[in-house]
Amino acid sequence: MTTAGEIMHRGAEFIPATESLDRAAQMMRNMNVGSLPISDANERMCGMLTDRDIVVGCVARGQDPSTTTAGDMAQGTPRWVSTDDDVSDALQEMQSHRIKRLPVIDENKRLVGMISEADLVGNVTQDQLALWAGSVYGRS
Repeated sequence: MTTAGEIMHRGAEFIPATESLDRAAQMMRNMNVGSLPISDANERMCGMLTDRDIVVGCVARGQDPSTTTAGDMAQGTPRWVSTDDDVSDALQEMQSHRIKRLPVIDENKRLVGMISEADLVGNVTQDQLALWAGSVYGRS
């Protein structure tokens, strides 16, 4: 059994819900990532922020990314898997919720990594990857 912890990309970081979107964009640039988990005051995940959220949800609507916060963009129920979860469980979570990036937490409920499409390649079968891509990228 291959676990989520074995395939994840380490070094993921939260962005506090109170932080501005321009700061989030800088973090994404510096880390070379397209998304950040959003944390509340207790460092618990309360959402996900993507580069697309910043552009479409803020800038394209004429809002100011220096005054709009990551928490303003948090929507829905955040999803994650544990480091000990099987890769197939992570894949199913991503498929069923049509998500491209999945946070990974440890036994202390702390963020330790992220699973993205690149992490799936080579760790799931081509058929599983095709099914995932159809679920996530396909029109519904």
